[in-house]
Amino acid sequence: MDAAPAMVAIVLVTVATLALGAYGLRLSRTTSDFMVASRAVGPRMNASAISGEYLSAASFLGVAGLLLTFGADMLWYPVGWTAGYLVLLVLVAAPLRRSGAYTLPDFAEARLGSTAVRRACSLLVVGIGWLYLLPQFQGAGITLSSAVGGPDWLGSLVVGVVVLLNVTAGGMRSITLVQAFQYWLKLTALLVPAAVLLMVWLGDGRPGATTPAGDTFPGDVVAWSDPLAAGGPQGLYLTYSLIIATFLGTMGLPHVVVRFYTNPDGRAARRTTLLVLVLIGFFYMIPPVYGALGRVYAPELAASGSDSLVLELPGLMLGGLGGQVLTGMVVGGAFAAFLSTSSGLAIAVAGVLSQDVFTRPWRGRRLSGVTGFRAGAVVAVVVPALVALSDSDVGVATTVGLAFAVAASTFCPLLLLGIWWRGLTTAGALAGLLTGGLGSGLAALLTLYTTQNDGWLDVLLRRPAAWSVPLALLVMVVVSLATRRTVPTHVTRFMVRLHTPEAVALDRG
Repeated sequence: MDAAPAMVAIVLVTVATLALGAYGLRLSRTTSDFMVASRAVGPRMNASAISGEYLSAASFLGVAGLLLTFGADMLWYPVGWTAGYLVLLVLVAAPLRRSGAYTLPDFAEARLGSTAVRRACSLLVVGIGWLYLLPQFQGAGITLSSAVGGPDWLGSLVVGVVVLLNVTAGGMRSITLVQAFQYWLKLTALLVPAAVLLMVWLGDGRPGATTPAGDTFPGDVVAWSDPLAAGGPQGLYLTYSLIIATFLGTMGLPHVVVRFYTNPDGRAARRTTLLVLVLIGFFYMIPPVYGALGRVYAPELAASGSDSLVLELPGLMLGGLGGQVLTGMVVGGAFAAFLSTSSGLAIAVAGVLSQDVFTRPWRGRRLSGVTGFRAGAVVAVVVPALVALSDSDVGVATTVGLAFAVAASTFCPLLLLGIWWRGLTTAGALAGLLTGGLGSGLAALLTLYTTQNDGWLDVLLRRPAAWSVPLALLVMVVVSLATRRTVPTHVTRFMVRLHTPEAVALDRG
């Protein structure tokens, strides 16, 4: 396959990203510009930017690969990732914006008045951010290896360098412009080839997939919707655990939450979330097309590398110059996915590191706000990029699912109780964060670095959301009730602030 169109697409996406970042640099002057774009991003721009960073390697490559391998049960991934924004809209978006915080640790400290809770939240933000960055770098390696024959480490290096240049140069101001552009780029890069490939399929007159050599799929003729694990109790548990992780994990993802601090007010935060539901809902209608076509034209990829399906399908179905052009489009879109999500995660992790590590006194010195932010960005990107170079055969969507499970098991209970229940105490928050963090963190380590077996214990440990989320929530409530005398004295005033619309607050002022 001629790699020239793919290389041109990667270069164009990279140049456009750096150019928009350089333009945003002209607007970035203060620490507030770098961290929350001075809270001046309107709903339309913010919705495009949120969608751009949210639609990651798992969305662009992983969903189609999972559908190829396991069938329609894997549609719970995009359904859950979209529905998570509905939960965020109803329960979290506006109150979180009214809190006035820059980061999740800021919110936790303001709500509970505890530096211990803040430190615990900072560790979790960094851990979730690194876990979510890992599949972005893995996906970049897969893309360059599949499209241009480059080594796996090259993709991680290119993405890491571009993200660092943009984040350290202009912070949230620059990244907002970049991510808004990249959403529409990704949508076009996935939609146009899908439409062409559907016409090719209709012209071929091939209704379904026959079983390939090696019996990758059961039966003589295979429907693309064959279920995961052939159903049964374990398959049912995996499905419910996935639903819980994706529905409740969105509100705890640091790169998603930090976006709502960039809105001017709570009303704008709600409008932003509604627009995001529309944008990502439309996008997620497209990957299943690739998964279904993959069962017809490339079933062998289920065993040899399903994450490369979107990249290889145009060449397999069309061939010639047309196939190369379509391949170039999806390669460019995939690269945009890695850049946009990595940038958002780097912003979130760098913000926490700058506030809680680099701007704290260290050997008698401390870094300034912007300098500390830039130092945090370097650490945020370099660590997961190095980890991505280790051998791991875990799919990108599965790794992202682990990040959702950790977020759902930790920040979801903290945000729900912190926003809606005045009885939450410092001890309860710490106990719940520890319980959920240990359970879901162990799952991440087992999945990434051990071999899976078919036992129930292994399934429960690797997909913990179905038990770790309710357990963490229960522990927070029980311990808070046991320590109810330590409820912060300022909690009533803070709760009023969270739930009073800005227009009402101004009228009273």
